[in-house]
Amino acid sequence: MQKRKLGKSNLEVSAIGLGCMRMSIGHGPVPGTKQDMIAVMRGAVERGVTFFDTAQVYGPFANEEVVGEGLAPVRDRVVIATKFGFHLTGPDRPALGLNSRPEYIKQSVDGSLKRLRVETIDLLYQHRVDPEVPIEDVAGAVKDLIREGKVRHFGLSEAAAKTIRRAHAVQPVTAVQSEYSLWWRRPEEEILPTIEELGIGLVPYSPLGKGFLTGAITEDTQFDPADNRSGIPRLAPEARKANRVLVDVIAAFAARKNATAAQVALAWLLAQKAWIVPIPGTTKLARVEENIGATTLKLTADELREIADATAAVPVQGDRYPEEVERMSYR
Repeated sequence: MQKRKLGKSNLEVSAIGLGCMRMSIGHGPVPGTKQDMIAVMRGAVERGVTFFDTAQVYGPFANEEVVGEGLAPVRDRVVIATKFGFHLTGPDRPALGLNSRPEYIKQSVDGSLKRLRVETIDLLYQHRVDPEVPIEDVAGAVKDLIREGKVRHFGLSEAAAKTIRRAHAVQPVTAVQSEYSLWWRRPEEEILPTIEELGIGLVPYSPLGKGFLTGAITEDTQFDPADNRSGIPRLAPEARKANRVLVDVIAAFAARKNATAAQVALAWLLAQKAWIVPIPGTTKLARVEENIGATTLKLTADELREIADATAAVPVQGDRYPEEVERMSYR
């Protein structure tokens, strides 16, 4: 497995990480037991994956617990990232809005340390920017946690460029996590130029469009009511039908390269910058292996332009998130 450094930091991780959310929640019932998910994580480590992503709100708390248990025996071989920023009152209760008050951050991190079974969190992100708390106060709280040895690196998720700059001035930001893929390229407008200037890495989540870019989801797919994709406008049945054109473009190119659509979508992302590390999520070891294959798929400059131009020519139907969720991004 190839390794990459996130920006100018000394944080080196595998070129492809593993998003662990779906091992607890997200896309409907988890297809397997906790032990099955632990086996996937440990199998990923054996195949060279060293970067694992979770969050307090995934569950809440349940995902940190399974990640902690799964990675405890291989702690010295992995980098674990988690996120704070939602107000959580208990494992069986939904998030009650945002909360990035410094005292709450520090309290919540103590809980994450216990659940993850670690002494130090490798990378701690603010999950969403809290408009009620100055980002300087948030960065200052994480700076304190770094001084105390509870955190190694600071990250931001779905933050605006100006917010990244303000936070970075207080505590250097190692990585920014944002959705980025062949059907969501907004980070190219301001985020990528900003973090390149500042020496910050990018961790794209949903690099496969929540599974849509793989071709496995069609207009006939029936989502479980508990699957969060059922409420996403661009994954509504009519939108899926229109957006299938984009998938067909990627699939046709993949056939020429003797690769899968997922591998092409990931290889395109990896080729954009040397400090980009996608974290596709899965609950199947076979998909982990498929995704790793993207690291050996070589795309020429002409091929990269062809993919970018062909997919950009397809107008994507439907919004990325429902309005109330989208409002929490790029602040």
